[in-house]
Amino acid sequence: MKLAFRQIESFVKSPDKAARVIVVYGPDAGLVSERLQTMGKTVVEDLNDPFNVAVLSTEQLLEDPARLSDEANAVSMMGGDRLLRIESGADKITPLIKDYLKDPSDSTLVLVQAGELGPRSSLRTLCEKAKNAAAVPCYVEDERDLSGFIRTRLQEENMGIERDAVAWLAANISGDRGKARSEVEKLITYKGSEKTPISMADVQNACGAAGAQTYDNLVYAVAGRNTESALKAYTTLTEEGVNFIVILRTLQNHFRRLHITKARIVNGEREEQALKSLTPPLFFKVAPAFKAQLNSWSLPALDRVLQKLATLEAQCKQTGSPVDTLCAQAILSISKSRAA
Repeated sequence: MKLAFRQIESFVKSPDKAARVIVVYGPDAGLVSERLQTMGKTVVEDLNDPFNVAVLSTEQLLEDPARLSDEANAVSMMGGDRLLRIESGADKITPLIKDYLKDPSDSTLVLVQAGELGPRSSLRTLCEKAKNAAAVPCYVEDERDLSGFIRTRLQEENMGIERDAVAWLAANISGDRGKARSEVEKLITYKGSEKTPISMADVQNACGAAGAQTYDNLVYAVAGRNTESALKAYTTLTEEGVNFIVILRTLQNHFRRLHITKARIVNGEREEQALKSLTPPLFFKVAPAFKAQLNSWSLPALDRVLQKLATLEAQCKQTGSPVDTLCAQAILSISKSRAA
């Protein structure tokens, strides 16, 4: 089954019983993990239950292909349905999954945890086309999606949040659902039993030191043509395991905001009004740097940077591409480019 975007959340909360194998894939490892847990709990209450939950790695399956069928068809000692989770799923297990889907277990749900699978991935294609399997994508969420997640999680705690606070928080914790959830939990703890709506000051006090600081260091160093600081920030992010697509989207977002604002000014809008039109609004601590970059970059130069970042994203998604090298070279090139 291939899921449309609007079907994903409802499917995750209540997977179609016809799907006996579900591959969960994408660059957002936190979201992959969260959706696996949500679907797993529709089968078993305790994901660590030794009787009803089995975990196999791709390597174990390749060494002993019969284990897939053996584990999936095992009968629970305690009764009830079982869950089989396959870690590090990749195209090399496609033949095993294809063979298993010819006669899958009715009582065991097989969840395959995978990283980013391109459109040509045989595992993804198999699960999208099979009537008794499904593929659930987990792409890096944009600010709108994260805003919805933030509001929903806070509503569960009977907490309200101001609109500008949501916008700022979503912009500064994007990239990984796991990290986003961690920052929201930090905010809940910070607010405690206080019943007033969460304000901009609250989110900046509780989450201002989140990964946003390193992301800001990166984008403002690149756009400020500070090559040494840009490469240092990039190295910090990669050492923390941040996916390359998150770094690229962060850079694209910053230069896109510069481009939009610059275009408004070129078309006759006053700078102050153009800046006020930005959503989410500029954090006051970075406003001076943003204004300086706005004045130093021309519209054609910003066009070239956005095109370079789009090309880089396409290159990095090609199999076997030296992602780290390509990203570092692009950061070096942009931070040294002429802004005129």
